[in-house]
Amino acid sequence: MTSFTTILFDVADNVATVTLNRPHVLNAFDPTMCDEFSRVWSIAREDDDIHCVVLRAAEGRAFCTGVDRLAEKAAVTNPWNKTDPGRKLGPKSNLVYKPVIVAVHGMCAGGAFYWLNEADIIICSPDATFFDPHVTYGMTSAFEPVGLARRIPYGEAARWALVGLDERMSAERAHGIGLVSEIVPRDSLWDRARQLATRIAEKPTVAVQGTTKALWEGVELTRSQMQSVAINFTQLGNPLSKTDLASTKRPDTWELR
Repeated sequence: MTSFTTILFDVADNVATVTLNRPHVLNAFDPTMCDEFSRVWSIAREDDDIHCVVLRAAEGRAFCTGVDRLAEKAAVTNPWNKTDPGRKLGPKSNLVYKPVIVAVHGMCAGGAFYWLNEADIIICSPDATFFDPHVTYGMTSAFEPVGLARRIPYGEAARWALVGLDERMSAERAHGIGLVSEIVPRDSLWDRARQLATRIAEKPTVAVQGTTKALWEGVELTRSQMQSVAINFTQLGNPLSKTDLASTKRPDTWELR
């Protein structure tokens, strides 16, 4: 299995588990982590044994507090070659249409939303808080709130970005506005993320990826535009998915939420 220095990576039962592993700096990302995520998403995209991805963070006070400013300043780069970190960190930016489930605990700030904005399902523990420090430190917040405004009402995304460090969004508020779909006790968070991923991974992967891609691309189109192109997804994906039906596991029971 591929090894990394800033993250932990494991694949079992068609689920890839990616763990941010820099708890000494609140799991903030540095240039090395950005490069390693680019590799992770390439593996996830190309490896047919991976059907779903769980993204979580090492135990501690934070899921992620965004960019590691000290490491960023120490990295000597040509400013004209510099690109936004989201191009390496976000799964959809790396053309990964295998569902990504993010399990958030503790502080989730600023650049951490590169992952949340491109996730398919987000769950969190009751201690999770969401905030954006950019404007407090005199920096324009752009990539994170623009992506967030596609997931939640504009007013909520604007308040989150403009109020800065004076306010944090609670787990309850995040659930109420649809940012997270479920609040799970901290000691059960990883197990719940794994359970959801396993349920998805058991389904025909071509159908799952086609559905994810249709949803992701559809949010950028008008309703009539999406209706015009949706048939292309079904005509391409359904014939391939039918080959998986014989091995599909169908649940004997279902969960009401």
